[in-house]
Amino acid sequence: MPIAGIYGPDDFRKSAQRRPNAQARTPVSPAGRAAAWPMPQLEWTPEVERATAHLYERVKSVIPPVEWPLMAPTIKAINELKQERNAVILAHNYQTPEIFHCVADIGGDSLQLAIEATKVKSDIIVQCGVHFMAETSKILNPQKTVLIPDSRAGCSLASSIAGADVRLLRERFPGVPVVAYVNTSADVKAEVDICCTSSNAVQVVESLHAPTVIFLPDQYLAKYVASQTDVKIIAWKGACEVHERFTGEELRAYREADPSVQIIAHPECPPDVLAEADFTGSTAHMINWVRNKHPKRVVMITECSMADNVMAELPDVEIMRPCNLCPHMKRITLAKILDSLIYMREEVTIDPAIAEKARRSVERMINLKN
Repeated sequence: MPIAGIYGPDDFRKSAQRRPNAQARTPVSPAGRAAAWPMPQLEWTPEVERATAHLYERVKSVIPPVEWPLMAPTIKAINELKQERNAVILAHNYQTPEIFHCVADIGGDSLQLAIEATKVKSDIIVQCGVHFMAETSKILNPQKTVLIPDSRAGCSLASSIAGADVRLLRERFPGVPVVAYVNTSADVKAEVDICCTSSNAVQVVESLHAPTVIFLPDQYLAKYVASQTDVKIIAWKGACEVHERFTGEELRAYREADPSVQIIAHPECPPDVLAEADFTGSTAHMINWVRNKHPKRVVMITECSMADNVMAELPDVEIMRPCNLCPHMKRITLAKILDSLIYMREEVTIDPAIAEKARRSVERMINLKN
């Protein structure tokens, strides 16, 4: 059914404080430099070539041989240093192949990473993704050190809403439960009843057994959920700056060029895009669809580094994609991951009172039974 209503900060008389724009990276303090581990040698040598040969096999279909000698020394250094630091690297599906396939210990979508974060035994978590993902890892692991290689890696969805906005929505719609997409800050998670990801959004909404649910902040995911359930959805005016750029016209052009092509899309896309797709699902569901269907040609309508990661795994599948890159995900690089491990920066901290409230909504999602 259509969404029952959609709201944004301009619809309230009160002005909620927005998340500040990204600031410059925090410089390393003198104390930090004194405690830093030595910078490893980053030269292409026969030893580096031998040590990373098995990793290049994973990505040779998407990384040209001429580029590998520039990446391999840093990859080797990261993999050695994370062992010495007792660190684990979590990487989202939108990370580039040299990160996702060559230094990450655990990869996946937001739900997979949240679940795996609860199982981590290492002392340090390095989150290769955007800031709300690192916050989620910290929420679930308050005693561990959580690092993000660049704290400026934000998210247009997370910055579209603040905890104060949720309180205003509750005033406007008393008694209506609130579901927050995991693409939100800790202070938003602290104000809602339960979180969700694109993998389980419909399941989470229906688990509340309520006739009406407030769903925030992604208006397009809200519209998709509304199309899959009888629950009335009240939405927020947020959008992913990557997925909202896709259009149904683009997809029709792909199909006109090759009527046999399969098109799969992420539910953060606008409705006219999803109407043209053969399959709609989260990043994890899209990857599994390609693995199971093994199409000859497929168009992946999402952030295009994920297509590279799937191509590395399934080189015989021809993947076409309009290349919309997430500028925030691309702030995470091999050099910054190494820097993060050497200097133990940038550490993610959350007010304990906010973290405790946010933990309830995240754990309620993780513990939700099928």
